[in-house]
Amino acid sequence: MCYLIAKKFNEEGSLVLEVEQRKRLASLSKYLTLTTLERGVQIVTLNDLESFKEYSPYTLVNDEVDFISKVVNM
Repeated sequence: MCYLIAKKFNEEGSLVLEVEQRKRLASLSKYLTLTTLERGVQIVTLNDLESFKEYSPYTLVNDEVDFISKVVNM
């Protein structure tokens, strides 16, 4: 399992989406990075949430469309 993380720079916490397909993860990551490039949003992919505490607390979003909407509106 991989995780797509969206974090607003200089703010606490991040949004998390679990993604199974790595190809889908790469496409979604690129799209969101380009979409939020000038808004101070960091998009990263992680294999393990526990190893990267700088992104916590995590808000898990279970729906991909909902995740995209929330990230675009950060």
